[in-house]
Amino acid sequence: MNTTNTTNTTSTPSAGIGRAGVPHWSVGDVTVHRVDEVPLAPATGRWLLPDATAAVVAEQEWLRPDFADPDGALRLSSHSFAFSVGGLRVLVDTGIGNGKERANPAWHDLRTDYLQRLTAAGYPPDSVDLVILTHLHTDHVGWNTRQVDGAWVPTFGNARYLTSRTEREFWASHPMDGPRRQMFRDSVHPVEDAGLLDLVDVPAEGLDIAPGLRLVPTPGHTPGHLAVQLDSRGATALITGDCVHHPVQLPHPDIGSCVDIDPARSEATRRALLASLAGTDVLLLGSHFPPPTAGTVSAHGDPYRLSPVPARH
Repeated sequence: MNTTNTTNTTSTPSAGIGRAGVPHWSVGDVTVHRVDEVPLAPATGRWLLPDATAAVVAEQEWLRPDFADPDGALRLSSHSFAFSVGGLRVLVDTGIGNGKERANPAWHDLRTDYLQRLTAAGYPPDSVDLVILTHLHTDHVGWNTRQVDGAWVPTFGNARYLTSRTEREFWASHPMDGPRRQMFRDSVHPVEDAGLLDLVDVPAEGLDIAPGLRLVPTPGHTPGHLAVQLDSRGATALITGDCVHHPVQLPHPDIGSCVDIDPARSEATRRALLASLAGTDVLLLGSHFPPPTAGTVSAHGDPYRLSPVPARH
């Protein structure tokens, strides 16, 4: 993989320092910034995790008020994570994007200040070296591109974009409806056409792609789905992607997403992941968890819960 470092050091905080006003966590010497795009509409949770009913949510008092509304509606958000590790300036997932034609009205033709927030975190687009795509779903690839003179061009022109070969090859042969074809046309194909997309084979034990940066296979939601692990000075964090959408899935790992490609495998992956994290100090960073977004996994009855670790600002 070509990961030529084009960092603009004049605009870059050191790896262990967060920008004032930007939510961040420390993982050893690494600072992980949450780059917010948009809160997801309340109806999203009912559609995405239909078995997370109000009654199920009410059983878990700890979910309120941060992760669920009083009526049991799940809170979800769209955001990315940015950090510097192993000499690379890294962005994990790129949200929904601006000005995209989308079937979901809540995602259609957004106009957010995502790039300004990314820049405020110390990661202007031209300074990003590596974009990791946990999987190729619409709400994880949108800012791969932005519109310039009527054409979709890569947002991060100095970066390599990285995803699983299994993931890309699955979608290459999978029947697509019109909205998904549109997403590939505006958010994936331009990156491929520019020669910026790298496909990697990720074995069951994971793959180190830089010192302190590891890809962990978490299949089920999609066949090539990845989680992202960070290690620094004995501390570890794991970015979930969509193998865990919401903290309600900790006490109920059986609750799956309506868009899981392989629901049984998704549940098995989630159960194995949570079992490996329970009782450890690993910081779990949820790719759709609303603030406080992160926490550690502890055993709690039936069978796990999230102990929140709020971000610094």
